[in-house]
Amino acid sequence: MRLALPTRLGGAVLVITIRDLEFRYAEGDFFLGIPELRIERGQTVAFIGPSGSGKTTLLNLIAGIVLPRAGRITTDGVELTALDDTGRRNFRIRRVGLVFQEFELLEYLSVLDNILLPYRINRSMRLDGAVRERAVRLAHEVDIGDKLHRYAPKLSQGEKQRVAVCRALLPEPGLLLADEPTGNLDPHNKGRVLDILFDYAARADATLVTVTHDHDLIGRYGRVVDFREFHA
Repeated sequence: MRLALPTRLGGAVLVITIRDLEFRYAEGDFFLGIPELRIERGQTVAFIGPSGSGKTTLLNLIAGIVLPRAGRITTDGVELTALDDTGRRNFRIRRVGLVFQEFELLEYLSVLDNILLPYRINRSMRLDGAVRERAVRLAHEVDIGDKLHRYAPKLSQGEKQRVAVCRALLPEPGLLLADEPTGNLDPHNKGRVLDILFDYAARADATLVTVTHDHDLIGRYGRVVDFREFHA
């Protein structure tokens, strides 16, 4: 793993640095090209733009789930484009909180065990009583504390979304990447989940990057990146 000191720009610490990125899928005409993108530590950033413009793809690139055809991506001081699959996976589990659009819950696990999953799949992270207590506390904060022993197929879409948020926050990451984290929530729970994400980011000086189509929420973010800029 190639480690680097976090880059500084004008006194700000850069958590994400992208240069000369080019990405295509194996099939189809999709192309994402980003000459340069920098995101500072502690920023709250909304990715907006038409469907199919590459918002989710860029989250996956920043997390090291996929690699670009060309260019360089540095996330939290680690050049992801220089790592192999195992290195990127271990980096992601330890240091990035991911909220997937499709939740990615395991149907044969309970709510509690789905929240605890990062600690079960990475031996370098110790699952102890304090971690379990934090998982239970997070579940209560998003109103699923009474469903800890329920299995994923028995949950509503909104409940699954809240489990995914708890799982992302549990390792206390420095970077949160969320793909439509409020897309399946009613107005009350939408506000509650956003409050939890923003409160965590503020308290931990973490960076929050969110894909959203909900323009009513954009005013909450410190920065908006419109993907139409990358397709001009």
